[in-house]
Amino acid sequence: MRFATGSGSCAGEHNSLMSKQLVFLVPGFFGFTTVGTVSYFEDVERSLGLALRKRGVEARIVRCTTQPTASIPRRVSGLCRHVVSNGGLRARDLHFVGHSTGGLDVRMLLTPGAKIASGDSGERIARRTRSATSVSTPHHGTPLANHFISVKGQMLLLVLSALATSGQGRRAISAAATAIGVVARLDDRLGRSGSLLDRIAGGLLRGISVDRSDPLWKYLRDIQQDQGAVLQLTPEGIELFDAAVADRAGIRYGCVVTGVPVPREDFKLSELLDPEYVALRALFRLLHGLTAESHPHYPYPKPTKATQRVLHRGLRFKVTSRISDGVVPTLSQLHGRVLHVARADHLDVVGHYTLAGGKSGDWLPSGAGFTRKAFDATWDAVAAAIASGSKDS
Repeated sequence: MRFATGSGSCAGEHNSLMSKQLVFLVPGFFGFTTVGTVSYFEDVERSLGLALRKRGVEARIVRCTTQPTASIPRRVSGLCRHVVSNGGLRARDLHFVGHSTGGLDVRMLLTPGAKIASGDSGERIARRTRSATSVSTPHHGTPLANHFISVKGQMLLLVLSALATSGQGRRAISAAATAIGVVARLDDRLGRSGSLLDRIAGGLLRGISVDRSDPLWKYLRDIQQDQGAVLQLTPEGIELFDAAVADRAGIRYGCVVTGVPVPREDFKLSELLDPEYVALRALFRLLHGLTAESHPHYPYPKPTKATQRVLHRGLRFKVTSRISDGVVPTLSQLHGRVLHVARADHLDVVGHYTLAGGKSGDWLPSGAGFTRKAFDATWDAVAAAIASGSKDS
């Protein structure tokens, strides 16, 4: 298993430093660049790159590294270093696209006067930035974060930590990975190829090692050592964030908003015969239900009538405080100009939905009906925002 360092650290570094325009993709909570063969921004570079070239914009797209659950200021400090190391201070125009918590990272990075790194690199980055796009970002928090700071949520993080720091735990996971691979092969013989087992065995667990230096264990240790973002993503924590973070004049801020209908209670016969789907669907319903519990003292801003019409046109159902993408309330995602509204769950928009060729997997089967066409339309809207903020436009 390997974690890629992002497209910005590939061969041809000298040429990359001379790029006039850079687009940085910033992952969210539990974020990574690549785990095995699974990319956080699955197929985004292809779709966004094509849409940019269609508009005559030649830009290099960089997938950023992050600290998965660290506090937002620590994540931003790392983001600043990543931008600098990938030629951000030599580029003419910079554009940022942050998914989920990544959108908050971008806002803090660009805040006038923010103290996020030694020297003036943060300010120099901000002066070169033309656009900042947030995708499914909890600008006003998410009730789901409150559950992560509960006893049960902490237990889950402790389990991950134990796996990362215990030799016995690493051996157990390695043995489980081997077993899953065997079961996946047997599953294929029964005619169920392309299932979640296949995706886990082939994409996430292939080549896993019990060696403590394996990047997977480092990733889990990072989660164990810093969970500061959990508290900061609660509606209460975000109120303090909003008081300290401000938009910078001259930068175009926009948002991609996502939401799904309330999960239905019934199942089709074909779905009932698929225990994998039933289990994942139950997980999504749980997440959706927890996210619907808005805080009575920290309500989401009420959208204007014009914004309400845009939301309704994109989602095709009425948006209330209980509507979400399964992780972030839809009304919490509003910030700046609404660039696009997608009937999609939290992971659909970064490419984790079932593609026609079976190349990716739907980890959150929300029933939104998200397709490749909808995926490309989403990133076409992001490309349009980048093009309009570029000096080449």
